[in-house]
Amino acid sequence: MPEARFDALIHAPHRLRICAMLSQADGIEFGEVLQRTGLSKSALSKHVTQLAEAGYVAEEPLVRQGRARLLLSLTPRGRTAYLRHRESLRQILEQETADQ
Repeated sequence: MPEARFDALIHAPHRLRICAMLSQADGIEFGEVLQRTGLSKSALSKHVTQLAEAGYVAEEPLVRQGRARLLLSLTPRGRTAYLRHRESLRQILEQETADQ
């Protein structure tokens, strides 16, 4: 398990959800992430751009059935950052439970 490290970029609720989705697959089409999050195209695009600029998400253009698609995936750096953030949250929650 990677060392726990809180990541404010990933922690934003929609970006956390996007990273969680992408951590479960080798890649997910933008349209599917759009549908699963319920965000508008522009809002999802903004979140994906922030994650991509940090080097956490890769965007790969695809052509399927004659239509242009965009495949999103976590980069190795993004996967590590997500796992570290998830571990940090786990530790915070366990500490809160132990303190009660």
